[in-house]
Amino acid sequence: MKREPRGARDHASETAAAKPREADAAVWRGRFLTLLDRSPTPTAITGTNGLVSVANPAFAAALGLQPGRVANRLLLDLLTPTNNDQLRKLDAAMRSGRRSRYPVEACWTVRGSVRHGQVTVEPVTDPLEETPPLIVTLRVADEREETGGDSAGGAEDELAHPALSAQEARILRLVAGGATTAVVARTIGIGVDGVNYHLTRLCRRLRVPNRTALVARAYVLGLLAPEAWPPRVSGPGGRRTGPTRGGA
Repeated sequence: MKREPRGARDHASETAAAKPREADAAVWRGRFLTLLDRSPTPTAITGTNGLVSVANPAFAAALGLQPGRVANRLLLDLLTPTNNDQLRKLDAAMRSGRRSRYPVEACWTVRGSVRHGQVTVEPVTDPLEETPPLIVTLRVADEREETGGDSAGGAEDELAHPALSAQEARILRLVAGGATTAVVARTIGIGVDGVNYHLTRLCRRLRVPNRTALVARAYVLGLLAPEAWPPRVSGPGGRRTGPTRGGA
């Protein structure tokens, strides 16, 4: 019987050992993608060339898009960097292979309205990829930050008078009137995932566990006019930046 060369045996042993590791990596990647899909934080995964491979519903909603309309698009086609120094630092880091978090200020347009925020790019190690993918998170600047609203009153004062974007105002008054998520989505022209994203953000800001408590809290804080039906957003007393009384 012919004996197998030692080098061939070693190679076969290494190959056999690698298979369980690859299987484990695939399992954990699947779990990560499931968690990513459910995360309220706008997050996407791109290659080093900026091509988006995966984007969660929150990321798509922040851009005013359906989740399926983000994948296979270049990040720079979706977001426009507004700080060239930050962009140069990110480019230099990618070329040298440095691993850290790199924030870049950016803007984008949602249905004719310019939005601002900060993109954070972080290279990560993936045993199934030869080049490290990038995790991209998007922090949307809320209306208080964009308009330079008064922030001297401390946390309790900020909670008592939270700003509402026009989209949040529409969603809040529809939900307060008993509309389902699907009805809200059809009424304002965004996806169900987008509605859930905004509701999650509102619940987190007002420190409530669900939409029922959100509506009750909104009335207590004066965001919704207590005397009006159908529900409508209160005037300047409930929102400092002076929306229309209908919140639309």
